[in-house]
Amino acid sequence: MRIVWSVFLLLVVAILGSWLYQRQPAPVTASTAVEMVPVRAVADQSAATSMAYFIARPPRKPVAVDSAARADSLVRFALRQLGTNYLYAGISPETGFDCSGFVSYVFGHYGIAVPHSTALLISTGREVPRAEARPGDIVVFTGTAATSTTPGHAGIVLSKPGEPIRFVHASSARRESGVKISEVENTDYERRFMAIRRVLQ
Repeated sequence: MRIVWSVFLLLVVAILGSWLYQRQPAPVTASTAVEMVPVRAVADQSAATSMAYFIARPPRKPVAVDSAARADSLVRFALRQLGTNYLYAGISPETGFDCSGFVSYVFGHYGIAVPHSTALLISTGREVPRAEARPGDIVVFTGTAATSTTPGHAGIVLSKPGEPIRFVHASSARRESGVKISEVENTDYERRFMAIRRVLQ
């Protein structure tokens, strides 16, 4: 009789094990990932255990970072470099910046790759009208020579649309060289102005 009961119990355990195994959740993949949300907890006093019931819902979409907030953060970071020395081909606040090295460093801090070359900055991002220049845009100028028609200098716009354009840049000027703030209107930068390029969308 004991043998019969033992066989019977083994069969019951095997059937329950098979049933529980088939109810295991499928492996989670990128395409099937869901967020498990607790609904309610039920206490089973006789078994002295508790169970939580869950429902599945699609994962939350990442929250988009507001582009204006990102631009403000980028501008604040750029302004923290004020006073850094000018260094030809420089790309670091420890040693110094040149103009494109400064722009590349600031954008690179936010994981945005822009070239360390003024000649290439003129085609980076997309061009926007000068009147629509906003903080975080790149402003490109010709070189200092009166006959220059090719990109030779760049900076990061600080002003809002409709305001006179102010920008932060690494300047090689004999007076007050290094990272500083300048204006376009009523300066030699007016003559040298080429374009506003928007990288932050």
